[in-house]
Amino acid sequence: METPMTLANLDLALSRLKLLSSTLSGLPTPAHCAALLRQQPKQRINSSSFSSLAAVAAVLAAFACSATVRSAQALDVGTIDARLVAVDIPGASAISQVGTFLNAVKQGACAAPIPTSFPGFIQPGAVLDPIRLLVASRSNFGAPPAVGVGADGSLLSIDPTSPTVLKVPPQFAESGGQASALGGAVQMFSANSPAFANGVKNPGAATAAYTGVSNPLGLSNNNAFGRIWPANAPFGLDKVGSSAILDPTGLPLKGPPNPVIGGVYVGALTNRNIVAVPQQPQVIPGALASGAVGTALLGPSPDGTCKAVFAVVTADGAIVQEHTVKGLDGIAPPGTVRPLLDEDAGFDDDFNSHGAEPRLGVLLNGYTQPPVLRQLFVSEPFHNSIAVIDLVVAGTAPNLAFGPGSISRIRSWALNRPVDIAAVHRDADNINWASNTSLDDGSDIYVANRGDNTIVRMSQNGNVVAVRRVTLHGERLDEAKLNGITTSVDGKTIYITFTRARPRHGGVLALPAF
Repeated sequence: METPMTLANLDLALSRLKLLSSTLSGLPTPAHCAALLRQQPKQRINSSSFSSLAAVAAVLAAFACSATVRSAQALDVGTIDARLVAVDIPGASAISQVGTFLNAVKQGACAAPIPTSFPGFIQPGAVLDPIRLLVASRSNFGAPPAVGVGADGSLLSIDPTSPTVLKVPPQFAESGGQASALGGAVQMFSANSPAFANGVKNPGAATAAYTGVSNPLGLSNNNAFGRIWPANAPFGLDKVGSSAILDPTGLPLKGPPNPVIGGVYVGALTNRNIVAVPQQPQVIPGALASGAVGTALLGPSPDGTCKAVFAVVTADGAIVQEHTVKGLDGIAPPGTVRPLLDEDAGFDDDFNSHGAEPRLGVLLNGYTQPPVLRQLFVSEPFHNSIAVIDLVVAGTAPNLAFGPGSISRIRSWALNRPVDIAAVHRDADNINWASNTSLDDGSDIYVANRGDNTIVRMSQNGNVVAVRRVTLHGERLDEAKLNGITTSVDGKTIYITFTRARPRHGGVLALPAF
């Protein structure tokens, strides 16, 4: 007897097949399964073929969901209570403990600019005191705005050891520069304000009008041999992005190795074929064609110049690389990482209603075997996955760069809008890639899930070690969403940023490592 088929059942069948497709390389999330079970038939049509399709898909999807439930039940998803560090930070996103900047030139490091040229900025209580946190925000906190070069934004330097919750004053930086508040517990590091423009120290730069921070969404500290590198979406996700090299003064790089770049990369203005001397084509095509949503130090260039190179992921899913002398090349084209553009309104609203911009996390694994030179982990929040991109050497001498190797993905029932990732043990002593965005040899990964406010600890091959739901004073974060994660240099503390819809502010939480 032919089974009646409804339009809704057809949708259900297609949903099940889509779920099954995702299951081929990993289990669906509990949220996927719950949504599937909530679907109900409504309008009837007859089609035995659709009915058969629905039946087969239902069995296979049910099997996948059953496996998901068993996996979740096999692991104790406990809670972990947080301490509130700071509040009133609009659009709180990227976060990092500053860490120690190595002074290891005698041990073979390429440079040591901060310990040798800016020692006063890394003293206790100073803006780059190693224990302090750098926190990205969508607010200038009163600093006069730079006009025509993107949205407001700043990097705050915060003391996480304060015995009281830090309530950041909304206008504390109106005097400009590296202003401070609350007895120095909160300091402005850099903002989208004329005092921090690239042209202050680099008037001849192609990006002289731009600052180093404008709607910052990514942050990587070159603790090995360099400076602070934020990644920005100054005009939103669908317009050109920017990235910068910041001195401890909060200004873009003074005395840069390439005066046309100075300390700020924007769009295609700082591509290799435009800024390199002698003139040369890009090794791999690419540009900051959309908002920069994540970044990580790659270490010294493979070209032997001993100059820093950073990877930047853009909202269209491309990955580019920035060389301090030779400018910007691509690594991988748009769509390599699952894009953050043009997603379902419900996903975007999850961020927009909180006054936040969609973003992702990037981590480097430098402990690889030839021919793989480096490996990147990039979270894909709208697809509940983590892309793993092997990097190899591309180009011909003397113009060598990082190029794409194989690409794979980690999928797991435990991933639920993985907005950011962090090293369980960050690399703090490697002279080539010590950074908040670098995994120590064999380190596990922490994943911050915006979808259910959990933190997942997993191995680099995707095995789930533990899952903890974040609470505050024993209560769930029902009105807040996780938006960023980092770990302390000693590996004992996890710091996370969160955003809220009402009020549209965010803040910082601290919780014990697990």
